[in-house]
This record gives sequence, structure tokens and C-alpha cells, in this order.
Amino acid sequence: MGAAPRYRVPAARAHSELLIERSRFLCTIDRASSSAMAREVIADVRAQHADATHHCWAFNAGAPGDSAHVGSSDDGEPHGTAGRPMLTVLTHSGVGELVAVVTRYYGGVKLGTGGLARAYAAAVQSTLAVLDTEERVERVTATLRYAYAQHGAILQLLPTVEAVAVHEEFAEAVALQVRLPREQVAALRRGLADATAGGAELLVPDDGSP
Repeated sequence: MGAAPRYRVPAARAHSELLIERSRFLCTIDRASSSAMAREVIADVRAQHADATHHCWAFNAGAPGDSAHVGSSDDGEPHGTAGRPMLTVLTHSGVGELVAVVTRYYGGVKLGTGGLARAYAAAVQSTLAVLDTEERVERVTATLRYAYAQHGAILQLLPTVEAVAVHEEFAEAVALQVRLPREQVAALRRGLADATAGGAELLVPDDGSP
């Protein structure tokens, strides 16, 4: 099984506001690891600002730059002036699994198609500038079984593969549960073989390794 990629994702919802020619552009960015999650965020923002003129949105529910799980909407603005520029900014942000909603309160001055595209893109860019991100890492729980005499060597091995012990039982053998990045499972397997001369057992759900 291939290792899942690491990339930055939103750590919390972020907001910003721009005032352009008396129109207010309120941008919300949040994490969305699926299109369903993105639409939940969009619906939430719509409910919070039900009196707004437009709620334009764009999302990329996959890795940064991935185009397989994207969507956008101009929500009544001229075609191509909102959702597409917003998605372009998201695509080049270096952040994955995110959705942006720009809520517009019309201020009475028409911006033109070029002005609208710049405004919606700028709203997303301003929110990305204040967005807190974290690393997306797929983690799994593994169970290690080995002789008690090997316990010290195992504990020294764990930090080298970013593994953290979460539960341990001592009987005739040690049963130790750890959490670690899935991409480190192969390294843990090799490390165990070296540290215990092949005497340790490693169980990882859905690992696919022999």
C-alpha cells in the first residue's frame, strides 16, 4: 500500500473582509476533505449571512493542486468572475482540503467583470494570509508483540519512526500499541526486524504488507 502524501491543510476556520467600491467581501476558508464537507461549510456561511447579495464559493477537497475533487460557483455573479478566480487562488495556495466562500454585500457600484474577478481573488488571498495550517498525516494504530527483554530497544526505536505508545500490556510477552504515520510502517517493520532479530510481531490494520 502506497504512503499517503503529506501536505498542509487548514487547522481552523479563518475570515477576512475587504471593502471595495462600497461592496463588502467577506471571505471564509475552512477545511473540507470531501465535497460533502465543502457544501456543509457553504451552507453554514449562507445561513450566517442570509441577507447577503451573493455567496460565491470554490473548493479543492484533495491535495494541493489536485483537480480531481474541485468545484466552484459564481452564485449569480457574471459567469467566470467569482468561482473560477477563487479556485485558481486555492489551486496555487500550496494548501489542500479547503473550501472558500466569499459573501458579498453589494454597495451600489458596479465593478465590471475584471474588477469582480480581482475582488473575489483578493478576498481569498487575504484570508489565506491569516489562515492557520497544519500538516495532514494519515496515522494508523499498530500492535507490537515481543519479548520483555526487547522492550528497551523497542522504546528507542519508536521516536525514529514518529511512533507514540498509546497502550501496553505485560504478560508472557509485551503487547504494545502505537500510533504512527502510515508512511512509516515499512520503516517500523525494518527497525523491529533489526532490533529483535526477527523476534517481534507487527500487526497493522489494512497495511497490506506480508
